[in-house]
Amino acid sequence: MRSYGLRWGILGLALTALAACDMPAPPTSSARPTERPVASAPAPSGPSANSLALASYYERVESDLLSRGLLRRDGGGPDTPYTDTDILRNFERIAFYDEYQQGAGYRPSSGRAGGLRKWVGPVRINTEFGASVPEAQRAEDRRLVADYAARLARVTRHPITTGGGASNFHVLFMGEDDRDTMLARIRQLAPEAGPNTIAIFRDMPRTIHCLVVAFSGQGEDHVYRRAIALIRAEHPPLMRQSCVHEELAQGLGLADDFPGARPSIFNDDDEFALLTSHDEELLWLLYHPDLKPGMTPDEARPILRRLLDARQGGPV
Repeated sequence: MRSYGLRWGILGLALTALAACDMPAPPTSSARPTERPVASAPAPSGPSANSLALASYYERVESDLLSRGLLRRDGGGPDTPYTDTDILRNFERIAFYDEYQQGAGYRPSSGRAGGLRKWVGPVRINTEFGASVPEAQRAEDRRLVADYAARLARVTRHPITTGGGASNFHVLFMGEDDRDTMLARIRQLAPEAGPNTIAIFRDMPRTIHCLVVAFSGQGEDHVYRRAIALIRAEHPPLMRQSCVHEELAQGLGLADDFPGARPSIFNDDDEFALLTSHDEELLWLLYHPDLKPGMTPDEARPILRRLLDARQGGPV
């Protein structure tokens, strides 16, 4: 999740993706027909007072962060060097840990490492919108998601596509005025979702900008089969793009944030708005075929070291 809070001015605080585990795992295949989007309510004549207030709040947050030199878009540079030792440490902390307890809403995690999580089958991304999102904005958001999905596919060398076929990674652009539609759609996409998972979406405070929930397969707790990301429609352009970058990457398996990771979006300092060269290395490692779902940090560590020692010219 991406989150920003207010304390002695507008400060940044990045949270984490949540793996939804408060429910029975869905079967790996289903005879259920492809889900049809819930019909959106007719678009209102204009945004509600709540939506306008939220949009104003996010404009102030973005403006403050930019004025302090944060939300960088350069991917890192000479001022943000990192070594293979940094990559190994940061990968372990981001890929094997959670900031929040699985299936417990926003409750902090126990701090124990878990098994490696990733997709093994193709990731097919679908972008959906609430009635409050104008048509022109929808076209821009589709382009944003499609371009970023192509980048993720190139970096991971994993099949990640948009459009066509049955989707399994749903990106919902919806605002305050779409709340009822959003909750109905999530229940439709994940009918097995328990109350804790629904509450994550229903009770989002304004300090939570966006989030992703990933669902594992039956008997395969570390293999992702489906994901739902929510991007608030009230965001200004850069924060909207930042949410897409973080939530889609976290929905692939980089679930935690780590203060020592730099340059990275998986960090709570908001220095970078968009995926960095460092983050691409993490994704390349995560989707290397030698790293298997369920591996522990001890099992993965020598493989990671070998991959980094053997690579030539970087992951891309």
